[in-house]
Amino acid sequence: MSTQLLWYTTRGAGAVSLILLSAVVILGVLSSLRVQSAGWPRFLTTGLHRNLALMTVVFLALHIVTAVVDPFTHLGWLVAVVPFSSYYRTLWLGLGTIAFELLAAIVVTSLLRGFIGPAAWRAVHWLAYGSWPIAVIHGFGTGTDATMPTTFFGAARMSSYVARFFAGSPMAQL
Repeated sequence: MSTQLLWYTTRGAGAVSLILLSAVVILGVLSSLRVQSAGWPRFLTTGLHRNLALMTVVFLALHIVTAVVDPFTHLGWLVAVVPFSSYYRTLWLGLGTIAFELLAAIVVTSLLRGFIGPAAWRAVHWLAYGSWPIAVIHGFGTGTDATMPTTFFGAARMSSYVARFFAGSPMAQL
């Protein structure tokens, strides 16, 4: 496999992961607010939230695996699990690792929800609000397309949507 293909795959999977994560956060907020309408029952929001979250994890795994195996960066698997352990773009990759670990905690507790109970699950699930901005910062810091106007304005628009929905969430009242 060529290094150029790995680079494009890493880049594309990272961008898709961030877009999907944004949609997951918005749908999670809508679900927690119990938003529904005649044409859009609440169970659709919850189902879409879960399915997009699964797709996010798949694209994030692709992003991480292709970044680790890319011979240009020589990252190694340790960088994927130990924040700030990379010689290459240490801060930005460290933030990416933290965002990944927060999302991993959400996935694990979602799978164990029946065993840990809804209160513990909900407490850990609030980490999604932390993982999203960290992932955005990671993308801007290490992303090669971050300075392109379409990327910048797209991320700004995405951020405004998440902020608007977050302002109505129960977390905003804390």
